[in-house]
Amino acid sequence: MSGRATLLLAGVYYLLGAFAVTLWLWRDPASRMVAGNPNDADQFAWFFRYDATAVAHLHLPALVTTAMNAPRGVNAMWNTFMLLPGVVLAPVTLLAGAQTSLTVLMTVGFAGSATAMFFVLRRWDVSVPAAALGGAVYGFSPAVIHSAIGHYDLQFVVLPPLIVDAVLRLVTGRVSARRGGMILGLLATAQLFITEEILFDTAVAVVLLLVVLALRRGSLAGLGAPLAARAKTALGGLAIGCAVTLIIAGYPLWVQFFGPLQQQGSPFTIDFFKNDLSGFVVPSSLMLIHTAGTAATAANSPGHLPEYLGYLGMPLLIALAAAAIWFWRHPVIRALAVTCAVTDVFSLGGTLLTSGHGHPAVKLPWYWVQGLPLLSAVLPDRFSLVADGAAAGLAAFAVDAAAPAFAAFAAFAARQRPSLAAGRRPVAVVMSCAALAILPIVPGPLPASPVTPLPPGWSAVFAGLRLPSSAPVLVVPVPQAAFTEPLRWQADSGQPGSLVGGYFMGPAWNGHAFIDGSGTPPAGMYLDQVWKASATALPAVLTAEAPVNSAPSSGGDAPAKAITIKQMRAQLRVWRPAAVVAVTTPGSVLAQYLTVLLGRPVAAAGDVIAWRT
Repeated sequence: MSGRATLLLAGVYYLLGAFAVTLWLWRDPASRMVAGNPNDADQFAWFFRYDATAVAHLHLPALVTTAMNAPRGVNAMWNTFMLLPGVVLAPVTLLAGAQTSLTVLMTVGFAGSATAMFFVLRRWDVSVPAAALGGAVYGFSPAVIHSAIGHYDLQFVVLPPLIVDAVLRLVTGRVSARRGGMILGLLATAQLFITEEILFDTAVAVVLLLVVLALRRGSLAGLGAPLAARAKTALGGLAIGCAVTLIIAGYPLWVQFFGPLQQQGSPFTIDFFKNDLSGFVVPSSLMLIHTAGTAATAANSPGHLPEYLGYLGMPLLIALAAAAIWFWRHPVIRALAVTCAVTDVFSLGGTLLTSGHGHPAVKLPWYWVQGLPLLSAVLPDRFSLVADGAAAGLAAFAVDAAAPAFAAFAAFAARQRPSLAAGRRPVAVVMSCAALAILPIVPGPLPASPVTPLPPGWSAVFAGLRLPSSAPVLVVPVPQAAFTEPLRWQADSGQPGSLVGGYFMGPAWNGHAFIDGSGTPPAGMYLDQVWKASATALPAVLTAEAPVNSAPSSGGDAPAKAITIKQMRAQLRVWRPAAVVAVTTPGSVLAQYLTVLLGRPVAAAGDVIAWRT
């Protein structure tokens, strides 16, 4: 079978595996998401609708927009924009909805990541069975599986293996500087427009690989390429790659770091999103083999399941360690083992966390760099994604190295005891052992939950308002990071064109990055409190919890500060909405309050009431 036919067949098998993992989503791809992280899923749906709307008007999405957080806006480059997938899948979004596009992206992410790893391993002369194993370990690794819980940008890891391959081919002289540099630049740019964080993590892995490979007598041992002899080609190709990236992505990067709404620092607590050391061997509920106890432990970890990225299972860890020790003289195995180990250590963060207990006195390598500019925004646990890639490559190369070693051992044993058959199917035996090692990381179908559907009357009310496409609208309840349903409604309907509030990363008053920037103002919190006070009249469609810190005084959260009518009108002048749209029922506390504030509503249908301002 030809190389292309083998690659195609592998891709088909991986696609079948991807459909098996996303099985429950495909029962209704437009209205089902992976359960466990609705807020991030709503945000991604919003960005996909935003991208598709721009494409429908025959232009690329603006990098700074007031479609969310009007009138101040959002710098999309600081957010999980996913510009490239959003634009590519715009026709799907326009025809079948944003959630369908996200389901397609996730399915392609699993199958494409596995196929990319298979392709790269075959290119470096790994046998078909070993490459198939490595592709499956990478594309369906626990880190990728857990990232599928709302983190679509992290789950789509198709390009990192190709980027590593492009760099290695340049350094080893297997491709010309011009061609290799162009390919590397295009791949890096594409990854930048998917998520910058994985591009950085991949760069770290590449550096580790090259350093280990070059340590042996100044050459890339085992790859047949003296480093000094290939330096000119490598440096030339890297320069071309950087030039390609700057030509294509230079302006977006300028907007990010020097344009409007620039920010510094991280919105997340440093050293919070990191792997627990015990998490490497404790399976979550997403693995086929788990217990109620291990599932509960994983679910209660920092960041919960979407950030539970370290698990590899004791059998696979033992097998990888044994392979690294036994075949340490093999340069590629040594390089992959070191890369896997170092990136896994990075994933542990700055200080040690074991079994849920922190040990701040134990300083780890990441501690010494986590406060540096830009690096402070890197979440250490996500190094697990590239660590799993290194683990997959290590497993594949180890299988190929183990097969002849096993055959030689079997032949020796047969000479000692003729009753033993020498070298009987060494590849099958080694692959069987490898399959047993990866059995604990085999995932089950991802659990699905419905997205919050449009409130009855939503589209009819906006049709009646007849607002300009860019007119900002204040939706009550006011959207924020912990209550994102209005973003989902905007993504599913395309209305309104511009939304007050939202869920985004933005600068606060001092320029420091925070989730939701400076946060929802007191007037918005008060509106949410009044909305919550309408509990007996809330539409049944709202099954999620009320916004954080907007519960009435009888609840567990502190009540919002009371706002006078004068103060509320002053805030409305700041927001400058063209309309106020409330998801509530006539006669509710919220409807009565807004009628006093704004007069009689101009449109009402189902569970939606609207006022012009």
